[in-house]
Amino acid sequence: TGDEVIVPAYTYIATAAAVLSVGAIPVIAEVDDTLTLDPEDFRRKITPLTKCVIPVHMRGWPAQMDEIMAIAREHGILVLEDVAQANGGSYKGRRLGSIGDAGAFSFQHYKLITSGEGGMVVTGDEEVFHRAACKHDSAMSFWRPGQGRQTFAGENARMCELRAALGYVQFSRLEGILAHIRGLKARILGQIKDAPGIQLHRVADPDGDCGTTLGFYLPNDVEAKRFSRALAAEGIANGTVYNKEIPDRHIYCHWDYVINKWSSDATGYPWAPQYYKGNVEYSRDMCPRTLDYLGRVITINLGQKWTTRDADDVAAGILKVARAFYGNQV
Repeated sequence: TGDEVIVPAYTYIATAAAVLSVGAIPVIAEVDDTLTLDPEDFRRKITPLTKCVIPVHMRGWPAQMDEIMAIAREHGILVLEDVAQANGGSYKGRRLGSIGDAGAFSFQHYKLITSGEGGMVVTGDEEVFHRAACKHDSAMSFWRPGQGRQTFAGENARMCELRAALGYVQFSRLEGILAHIRGLKARILGQIKDAPGIQLHRVADPDGDCGTTLGFYLPNDVEAKRFSRALAAEGIANGTVYNKEIPDRHIYCHWDYVINKWSSDATGYPWAPQYYKGNVEYSRDMCPRTLDYLGRVITINLGQKWTTRDADDVAAGILKVARAFYGNQV
């Protein structure tokens, strides 16, 4: 209780909710043009109360783990990787989730591989493993005598055996799925790399990118919306991220119970002064660079069942709209 955990301004609200669920305080930091945690803003947000940082590998894009790990180690901060949207991704040859002190995965039905629901925690720290196991399966420790470890009340938030079996089989499909989608994305990028008027989204490690999302920036949010509509008219499903039309809970300004410090506890836990001695404040415009990037980016989700013809159609549509808006390349 009372610890601070730094989270990026672009991630599903569940990341901040996990922090609150253990009585800690989420501190929101900007993302940069990778649309993952900005290492320099992470550094700026560190206080004496900071105990952990959660880099999120959003939409299959690896976060900038070299910089994040260096800053965290310098300040004695734990690193918990959120790999919910990046199953199978990597960063400079290391699997996402294996770089920090622990990694959390999701197998919910929208993810790259799925067991319908459920997830996984990985760590190289034996103590972290046993604490995570006790938290999610409070009876496990009682049936393994001789461990000599302190137990505590868990929540039994464990997946059932049928879902675990399904997830186990799904792992055998993962590499094939990744290879196919990465190939599709590379095919599109090769055709649109010189498209006028757009700036391709920067990926911290292109080789480790899951390939599930193609992103590119327009000069401003007005042109992004106009470009998006034109792509849709070409039959290409796409979207701008921050368009103020829907309250997307992946964007911090729509995290209502965080921004307003709402609590289910009458005492105001965990923000009330008897629990928290810091001074974190929230506002819907507190991360302007994040909102600027998200307002200007167009994203296209690549499907596992796409063919190379589908990829070529997307590339042709992007080129057609870009040339209509900004002229042919010289």
